[in-house]
Amino acid sequence: MQFELTATDAGTSARTGRLALRSGTVETPVFMPVGSRAAVRGLTPDQLREAGARMILANTYHLGLRPGAEVVAECGGLHSFMGWNGPILTDSGGYQVFSLAAHRVMTEDGVHFRSPVDGAEIFLGPREAMRIQNLLGADVVMVFDHCAPYPCSHDHARDALERTFRWSALCKEVHDRDDQALFGIVQGSTYDDLRERSARGTTEIDFDGYAIGGVSVGEEEESRHRAVRVTMPFLPAYRPRYLMGVGFPIDVLRAIAEGVDMFDCVAPTRMGRNATAFTPQGRLRLRNSAMSRDGRPVADGCGCACCRLYSRAYLHHLFRVGEMLGPILLSIHNLSFYADLMAGARQAVSTGTFARFRDDFIARYRGGKDGE
Repeated sequence: MQFELTATDAGTSARTGRLALRSGTVETPVFMPVGSRAAVRGLTPDQLREAGARMILANTYHLGLRPGAEVVAECGGLHSFMGWNGPILTDSGGYQVFSLAAHRVMTEDGVHFRSPVDGAEIFLGPREAMRIQNLLGADVVMVFDHCAPYPCSHDHARDALERTFRWSALCKEVHDRDDQALFGIVQGSTYDDLRERSARGTTEIDFDGYAIGGVSVGEEEESRHRAVRVTMPFLPAYRPRYLMGVGFPIDVLRAIAEGVDMFDCVAPTRMGRNATAFTPQGRLRLRNSAMSRDGRPVADGCGCACCRLYSRAYLHHLFRVGEMLGPILLSIHNLSFYADLMAGARQAVSTGTFARFRDDFIARYRGGKDGE
């Protein structure tokens, strides 16, 4: 992996960069669509690329469960298996330590999960997470971490970050593919002192990049933003910075202003499957009866396949009758919206106008007739 800063914004900490990986080069800031099970739901790789996606995310826990990392490796690795020739990042399964808390038992060595497929027990620890990710063959892999819930006590958050230190060091020790970049993860919940402690300790281990984890787990918007703002000064400027699981437009722009380079979130495709489109004027709900005779595209000026060819009225019809084309088209639009947002952010940084770009977007997004 090589990471080169290409521009900085004088009024904020926003920056642009070029992230060169084994499977290609991406311009940052970059948004990664989520394909946990080796597929971004409903979309082909060609549709993803046409919508502007350049790097995607898959999940260690889900792919280790089905079809199994060995199967993916036998099929030529994750890129060949899913027909995607661009960069891929695999999460380690650490998020499932949080999201599947009711179905797991944690030990110092790792986590015992109860399979939702057949009830069998699955064990995932630092060694197992790295073995699976090495077999999957993604361009960027993540350490196995302990993502604490929100809210949690200071003691609980401290224990989680200390465990993450130990697991991170072991991940680096056993990671054995030189063609994969390994990122560390900062924890600390909403506690400023723990965020600093985690950032300092994680950078001491020395990873190829650094992620801010433990956010988007139920905390308020300002708490989430504060966790980013407190953490960023302790992450090296010459390494890529990744904010995990955060992806609503305003959150993304505020994080870019703090110097974040990479994002992922299920929001664009999940909202698309649920008849909601992102537009510069806010969210647009296509199931609303007002859409039934609206001949306009989802967003004026959008060049995506959905907006070029179809009306709001047609999309309303598709969702009303349960046609699968509706979720597909809105997912394409939403991913195109995010790709355009990232391109606009990069352009604003390059001209030193990011603060104005951010503020204008937020005002329009919150104040538009479709906004929330």
